[in-house]
Amino acid sequence: RGQRVVLRGKNGSGKSSVLKVICGEPLSYDGILQISRGIKISYVPQELSFLRGSLSDYADKNGLDESLFKAVLRKMDFERVQFEKDMKDFSGGQKKKVLLARSLCEQAHLYVWDEPLNFVDLFSRIQMEELLLEYRPTLLFVEHDEAFRERVATRRVSLSERGLEKTEKDMQ
Repeated sequence: RGQRVVLRGKNGSGKSSVLKVICGEPLSYDGILQISRGIKISYVPQELSFLRGSLSDYADKNGLDESLFKAVLRKMDFERVQFEKDMKDFSGGQKKKVLLARSLCEQAHLYVWDEPLNFVDLFSRIQMEELLLEYRPTLLFVEHDEAFRERVATRRVSLSERGLEKTEKDMQ
């Protein structure tokens, strides 16, 4: 609880697959995964192409408080003019911000984010870093930005072709 764990490894080592399995995505794997009943997980995938329609409809479909959702987007430097556009026309960075804002609006026990900084500008990266350090959610994430990993993560887990290699505890 309260840990921010970064999952590290080379491309193709299975980082995203581990996150997908934890989040219940249909993926074939060997082994046993146990997650306590009642645990709510908020997942931000790498994939963005499924985002379509209005932000209002997206908030409604995901059971979000629309005002809070849009306020979080504004805090991520999202321009109000974007609120009226179809998400299919958003840039990759704007789509990633939509997914992060949705996740941040959800009450979850565990936040699982797959490359949250993909397509996100430097200013928004700094804001995200500060937000995570202030609120200290329980977070499992994959991120290639080393500076972000070093500032945000409280633990590191490394994957290799052989599986779990090591953990480094209490970095901060």
